[in-house]
Amino acid sequence: MFLFVTQKSNPKKDKTMKYDVVIIGAGLGGLECGYICAKHGKSVCVLEQGITLGGSLQVFKRKGHTFDTGYHYIGAYDKGQSLHRLFDYFNLTHLPFQKMDSNYFDEVVYKDKSYRFANGYDNFVDALAEEFPSQRQNLKKYVDFLSKVGDNIFNQFSPKDLDCFYTASLFGQSAYDFLKETFTNEDLINVVSGTSLKLELKKETLPLYTFAQINDSFIRSAYRLKGGGGQIAESLAADIEKMGGIVKKNSKVDELVEVDGRIAYARLANGEEIQGETFISSAHPSATLELVKESTKIRKIYRNRITRLQNTTGMFTANIKLKKDVLPYLNRNQYFYNTDDVWNVCDGDDSHIKGALMSYQVPEDGGDYAENVDIIVPMSWAAVEQWDGTKVMQRGEGYKVMKQKKAEECVDFVSKYVPQLKNAVDTIYTSTPLTYKDYVSTVEGSAYGIRKDYNNVMQTLLTPRTPIENLLLTGQSLNLHGILGVSMTSLFTTAEIVGMDTVKEDLKL
Repeated sequence: MFLFVTQKSNPKKDKTMKYDVVIIGAGLGGLECGYICAKHGKSVCVLEQGITLGGSLQVFKRKGHTFDTGYHYIGAYDKGQSLHRLFDYFNLTHLPFQKMDSNYFDEVVYKDKSYRFANGYDNFVDALAEEFPSQRQNLKKYVDFLSKVGDNIFNQFSPKDLDCFYTASLFGQSAYDFLKETFTNEDLINVVSGTSLKLELKKETLPLYTFAQINDSFIRSAYRLKGGGGQIAESLAADIEKMGGIVKKNSKVDELVEVDGRIAYARLANGEEIQGETFISSAHPSATLELVKESTKIRKIYRNRITRLQNTTGMFTANIKLKKDVLPYLNRNQYFYNTDDVWNVCDGDDSHIKGALMSYQVPEDGGDYAENVDIIVPMSWAAVEQWDGTKVMQRGEGYKVMKQKKAEECVDFVSKYVPQLKNAVDTIYTSTPLTYKDYVSTVEGSAYGIRKDYNNVMQTLLTPRTPIENLLLTGQSLNLHGILGVSMTSLFTTAEIVGMDTVKEDLKL
C-alpha cells in the first residue's frame, strides 16, 4: 500500500568506515537518537530496511493524495508545552502543524450521545460538566491529577529520580481503578476513556501513568500536521545528514555480530558490514534479540523474558479517499462506540466493531471539505496470523476478501453516526496488523509495542540497556508510546552515550 523512493548509498565506503553510533531502524525513535548523537559530534549511520523513512510515521500517496499510516494528531504542542520543547530541540517546529479546534478537538459518541472535549483544564471540565453537572468537582480532581503528571514529565531526567522513574508508583497502579475511585458516574468513566483508542484500554493491565500522561497531553493542546507525519522523519533525516551522518534506506540488518562481548558490526542482507562503537536498535526488543544470533552476554533467561512479553493489540485502518466537496472537514477527531463499556474494545473479539476513530486529514487544498479520512479500529493478531509469512501483494484471495469486508464494516459502522460518509467514499486503501509487521517490523503488528502491566512493572517496563554493553534499545516498547513517549525515550537512550547532564543542558532543565 506504500509508495517508496530509493536512496543510493556507497557500499565501498560503508564496508571500511567505522561509525561512533549505528542505528537500526529509521522510525521516530531511531531518527531522534541519530539527531542527538550527530548534534554532539558523533559519526552516525542509520540503517532502514525499507525504502521509506519514518516507521509508523511513513505516508503513502494515491491519486494525488497523501495518506498517513500511523500519525493522526499530537498533544502538548502549544509553545512552552512538553512536546513543543522537544520538537524545538529536534528542529521540527518549522513543519506545518495546525491547531485543532480548542473548544472541540475530540468528540466522543457514547450511547448515541455526543460529548465535547475542549483544550485547557477549565474548559475541559466545563464542557463535560454541562452533561455531568454532579461530577464537576470530580472532573476538577481528574484534571488536577493529570496536570501534575504532565508537569513532572521532565523531572524524570534528574539522576536522583531516574531509578524511581522506572519503578514509579503510577506505573504500578491501575488506570481503571483510578477512574472508578475518581468518578461516581459509570457513563462519565466511559466518556473520559473514550478518546483512548490511541492506547490499549485493558482493565487488567493498563498503568495509570500511561493513561494519565497521554490524555493530559491532548487536554493541553491538540494539533494535526498538514501533508502527513512523514515530514517529521524526512526533516530529522535531512538534519542528520547535514551534520555529517548517513541515513541508508533499503538496508536490512540480518545480524548484529558480537565479538569479545560487544557488537562489532551489523551485517546487511546485501552482505555489507557496518562497523560501530555503539549500536542502537529502534526495532521491537524481541526482533532486536533475533538479530543477535550468537552471544556470550545474552543469556537464555533474558531472551525468554523478552520474547514472552505480551504485545498490545494491532489496528485495522481504512484510508479513504473522498469524493470532492461531499464531506465537510472537521477540525476534530470523532470516536464512536456501540458498547456500554469502552474498555472492552480491545478484547480480541474481531467478529464485530465496538468502537472506531475517524480522523480527518487537513485538506491539502485548504478548503472546507475533507479530501480523505482514516477509520481505525482494533484488530487482533489472530485475525491475520494465518497469512503470516506470505509476501506483500501475494497473500491470496482470502486476505483480500477479509480486508474488503472489514473496510465495508468500518464504513457502515461510522455511517450510522456520520450519514454523509456513505456517499462520500471514492476509494478505500487498507492496512492490517500484518501490514505493520511487514513494513514496520513490529512483532504481531502491535500498535503500541510491548504491553505495560501495572501488575508486573519490573518485567514490562524496559530500560535502554541490554546485557551487551554497547547495544541499546529505544522506541515505543520501552517506556511510553506515541510521539511524546518515543521522543522522551530517545533522550533516555542517548543519555547512555552523551551523558544525562548533556541531555539536561540541551533541554535547559
